Amino acid sequence: MHIHPARKQPSSLQDTWTLHNGVAVPVLGLGTYKSLGDSALYAVSEALQLGYRHLDTAAYYGNEVEVGEGIRRSGVPREDVFVTTKVWNTHRAYGQVLASCDESLRKLQIDYIDLLLIHWPANALSYGDRAPDLNRDMWRAFEDLYADGKVRAIGVSNFLPHHLQQILDTARVVPMVDQIEIHPGWLQKETVDFCQGQNILVEAWSPMARQAVTDNPVLQELASQYGRTPAQICLRWELQHGIVPLPKTTRRERMAENADVFDFTLTDEEMAAVDALKDAGGKCAVVDETET
Repeated sequence: MHIHPARKQPSSLQDTWTLHNGVAVPVLGLGTYKSLGDSALYAVSEALQLGYRHLDTAAYYGNEVEVGEGIRRSGVPREDVFVTTKVWNTHRAYGQVLASCDESLRKLQIDYIDLLLIHWPANALSYGDRAPDLNRDMWRAFEDLYADGKVRAIGVSNFLPHHLQQILDTARVVPMVDQIEIHPGWLQKETVDFCQGQNILVEAWSPMARQAVTDNPVLQELASQYGRTPAQICLRWELQHGIVPLPKTTRRERMAENADVFDFTLTDEEMAAVDALKDAGGKCAVVDETET
């Protein structure tokens, strides 16, 4: 069976994979992009009551207050919930990163963040020759937040190998996570291989290509064969690649469906067939900051 050798395959939402610093990350999370107001609060509370223990938000999403309130409303102890948030592009200077972290802690009303990510790398297109230094300065602030105990783990989002290498050249702490767009038709194999070679856990945003994959005949056939949905095939495929999927939904029934992916296994041939897809949804990023 095609199962990532370094990642024991999980059997439930509460199962975890371990980052290189020893922190445990639940293997499937709830994404909250574009979940706002009461909808976000409801989604977080419902997800936690269903058994989810991994929540992904960001300063840019504008919902950290509601995510924090959803955690408290769920009745699940804070220490049982893995909370990720991200620092936006407007806060690249060292002091701005520290301020962004403090603001996220205030809005979430929590004492620490489980995982803090740089939301997008500074790139040559936007910043010219300054881009590598900006990425390194941001990372230095992240390392200090980690040393101070405000965050339990630090990582990046939307970083390609050359952006990661800019950080690795001077890093005291290797990034623990790279959260990138991954779904059938967009595996980003080069970046996944680079990360996994550095023991950097890969997380997938838009793991079902915003449901554009549902009409793909390969995924439909596999779904029919296993008595599943195309979305569940996507999530299972990512898990077997050792990737943490972060599906976004505000509907309880969809949350339950997304969580029901732990009792079947795709074969090597089926994994290869999904790997080979070229157009099962295309890229979802509206603005791709990583092109250069």
